[in-house]
Amino acid sequence: MDFQVPNTLAEQIANYLAERIMTGQIRPGERIQEATLAAKLNVSRASVKEALYTLERWHLVDITPRKGASATRLDAEHAAELYDVYMHLLMMLAARLCERWQEADKALLVNAVETALVKIRQPDIQTTEVVEASFSVMEACCELVNNPYLTEALSNFKPAVSRAYFLGADRYRQDLEQTGTFFDQLPQAILSRDSTKAQALIREFAEHQKDLIRHALA
Repeated sequence: MDFQVPNTLAEQIANYLAERIMTGQIRPGERIQEATLAAKLNVSRASVKEALYTLERWHLVDITPRKGASATRLDAEHAAELYDVYMHLLMMLAARLCERWQEADKALLVNAVETALVKIRQPDIQTTEVVEASFSVMEACCELVNNPYLTEALSNFKPAVSRAYFLGADRYRQDLEQTGTFFDQLPQAILSRDSTKAQALIREFAEHQKDLIRHALA
């Protein structure tokens, strides 16, 4: 992605930096110099500062008084903690979806899952496509649940979880069959309003994903 002057400058700067942090071009712990970045992108330091606050909310940057910003560290322990919180948010989302979906909502959920499965089962699929396919299902579920607080919390975790996917890309690609099985089973539980089953599926899948990323980082 080449930097382009956007409509919302600070957010686009944040997206520009987020991609580089998620894909490892900016390494964990690496300092991000406001003045250097502003000069490189030909933008104001104020816009860069605002972008860094967005990245802090996305759990990609740590901002320390008098020291500035640096990419958050991501070792096995931090990755496990990240997945634990994200898993519980997804379980909450599934529980609310089981409670609230209406007959008219089935098409949106089923279409989101089927689209994701088609992408995941493509030969030689790229990591970015796996990530986007997975999150598209989450976003469809957020739309149906319509809880702005839960949606915001999950959205803020998306970049950090995406980063973990990228760091463990090879292991994830070897494990796409289990990912497909998960997306096959989850909508069945939700459409049956079986909250216990849906949450159990999410917990099992998230724990498995957590183990993959912990081994990759170790």
